[in-house]
Amino acid sequence: MDEDSTIKAMLAAEDAIWRPHVTVATVVPRDGRFLLVEEDVRGRLVLNQPAGHLDPDEPLQIAAVRETLEETGWDIELDCLLCVQQWQNAESGRQFVRFTFAGVPIRHHATRALDNGIVRTLWLSRDEIAAESARLRSPMVLTSVDDWLAGHRLPLDAIRWLPSETASA
Repeated sequence: MDEDSTIKAMLAAEDAIWRPHVTVATVVPRDGRFLLVEEDVRGRLVLNQPAGHLDPDEPLQIAAVRETLEETGWDIELDCLLCVQQWQNAESGRQFVRFTFAGVPIRHHATRALDNGIVRTLWLSRDEIAAESARLRSPMVLTSVDDWLAGHRLPLDAIRWLPSETASA
């Protein structure tokens, strides 16, 4: 086996290793309400925090701010890491590790187009979110709000980005 074939075989073996989906989300409180999105997921309207997948070579904190802007039109400033959650979707079997941050709303870009699938943004109270439990994208939505209300806070520097020399700038 030549060197190129050996490298390809090693990469194929690495790709065969199971990995969870790594996602980020933000809890954005304002005046007793929390910023949520209503999104169409395979024909079903669900409620979620602004959230999405981590992109290659992207720090988690930057991903959280990016996803919030793309899904809601809001610029936010992160103030803490709220929680890290692991969850398996019973329908799909997919497993997720979600890093949830809390942030402060800074500026709304009302005319900005929202991500594909996002129907609208909402500001809901904890009780209104709980009343919509059947429509929550996952149980992580309400538990994240409850964590924020309970005062859970971790410093942002609890997560460190260590770029490789080959990572794109």
